[in-house]
Amino acid sequence: MTATPNQPQISEPPDILALLRAHAEEYWLLSHVLPVLRELERPTSVPDEELGAALAYLEVLWLDACRRAAETDAAYARLAPAEAQRDRLLYERARRYHAAVRRLRVVVGRRVARRTRLPDDAFGSQHAHH
Repeated sequence: MTATPNQPQISEPPDILALLRAHAEEYWLLSHVLPVLRELERPTSVPDEELGAALAYLEVLWLDACRRAAETDAAYARLAPAEAQRDRLLYERARRYHAAVRRLRVVVGRRVARRTRLPDDAFGSQHAHH
């Protein structure tokens, strides 16, 4: 968050930041990646002459999803047991949300790998073991 002259910079607690990053990643996967993937998975939904462009677009979306996953995992890595002492409920929600988003990214990653030339572990496996 950028501070303005009249507004001090506010730093979110790690549990809030982890929740926000997980939500942003989940939103990206569900609203951007999955619709394109579903379209490509339906037989004859994309004309042959447009298939290459559609697959390239999916790869670009996926690369952005990988960047978002790294940001989510970095936010999660900043969670510490001290957060559990401050607000146990929020800490547990951040942990569970992160785990759910990791599972989603693995499932979507496998589906993307089946449609593209990207390796199966280009996303899901690489970020799933935290």
